[in-house]
Amino acid sequence: MKNTYFDLIDQTYYFPQEGFDLRDNSLTFHGISLKHLIEKHGTPFRFIYLPKIGDQIKKSRNLFNRAIKRSGYQGKYHFCYCTKCNHFSHVVSEALKHNVNLETSSSFDIDLILNLYKEGKFSQDRYIINNGYKTDDYLQKIIKLQELGFKNIIIVLDSRSELERLMKFVGDQKVKIGLRMAINEEPQSSYYTSRLGIRHNEMMDFYEHEIKPNSQVELKMLHFFVDSGIKDNLYYWGEFQRALKLYTDLKKRAASLEHFNLGGGFPIRNNLGFEYDYEYMIREIVQNISEACDAEGVPHPDIFTEFGKYTVGEAGAIIFKVLEQKKQNDTENWYIINNSLMNTIPDAWSIHEKFILLPINKWDRGYQRVNIGGISCDHSDYYNSDELNQEVLLPVHQDEEDEPLYLGFFHTGAYQDAISGYGGIKHCLIPSPKHVIIDRDEMGNVVDYVYRNEQSAEEMFKLLGYK
Repeated sequence: MKNTYFDLIDQTYYFPQEGFDLRDNSLTFHGISLKHLIEKHGTPFRFIYLPKIGDQIKKSRNLFNRAIKRSGYQGKYHFCYCTKCNHFSHVVSEALKHNVNLETSSSFDIDLILNLYKEGKFSQDRYIINNGYKTDDYLQKIIKLQELGFKNIIIVLDSRSELERLMKFVGDQKVKIGLRMAINEEPQSSYYTSRLGIRHNEMMDFYEHEIKPNSQVELKMLHFFVDSGIKDNLYYWGEFQRALKLYTDLKKRAASLEHFNLGGGFPIRNNLGFEYDYEYMIREIVQNISEACDAEGVPHPDIFTEFGKYTVGEAGAIIFKVLEQKKQNDTENWYIINNSLMNTIPDAWSIHEKFILLPINKWDRGYQRVNIGGISCDHSDYYNSDELNQEVLLPVHQDEEDEPLYLGFFHTGAYQDAISGYGGIKHCLIPSPKHVIIDRDEMGNVVDYVYRNEQSAEEMFKLLGYK
């Protein structure tokens, strides 16, 4: 009977699969030897594989443009990257190489765009979609961008009061705005309607009495976003159709309205058995917009998406070493790793998000059920189930062996650094791990370099006020 860890994976999933394969009994990621990276950089370390970012952007563009061409859709597709998912310069710069537009969430994102513009990485004709709550500072910086010559800024109003506050700063300029529709949340949510956006039944009144009479304001976009993501279920399609009806009603009154924004929401692979038909969903989205507009006799809008997690999530990973195996009772085994899970992948702790967890080596061993524990003193610093199973199975390992067991958490490229506070104070003063960037040169050869070494005690003490 076959009972190695490789046999378990091979019999349970399609393997090898995109991004994951074995070489000399060790895991590779997009053809890169993780064992070589461990030998070179030690552990723990996190890395970002830059070419995956471009792959995701091209995949989305190709599928939308194919659906548009096949259906005779008359609008265009525009890809926006959400900077909040990963603000690092190397990530945003990589996305901009593929001519993406940007979506902002706060006033500080405007400073980031100005920096990119000064470096020659972002041109004034690209779209900038301003989302989030608009503080006065945020609004002032948006207007400054427009004064500098940025031509395609769309300020998506999150509430009716934002328009009144916006008008204090516009002077004699004209501004382009969008309206965000507040969605009804799923039945299991803690509240009924999203706090984000404007109530559906207030939209027409808002347009007729406050936007239409204002000669300095041009309505360009309806923004619609479902927090639980773009899914093929009754809830998503119900909210989607409600947004389409609002768009066509607004379009009949506002000739300037041209853009329908889906927001974000494409899922990424969080387990080896992940299945999602991106082509089908995109085809259905395009077809539904086309049919709704044709039925109401209005032109097809340009389609915008704001993909952040989808763009960068699958490009990231974190590698740990198992320090010790602990057996606390007759049935439970703990693998203690050399950092904190709470600090490095906080979504696993805060919202119980799952990531792809795989061993780097020892695939020829038998396997056992284990809990993964961090080295912090917190009870919640653990990981013990994946997306498909209420357990984690990993190769059997003994502490006295010459070669340690190494583990990788994959597709961690979105949000984790920002939420954990990269380079800041961490729980139990456990440092941020080394950060490695991986790219390929013009010949396709792998190039890796250290972006930042592991955080030092001196860096943390300085932040805490110690001399």
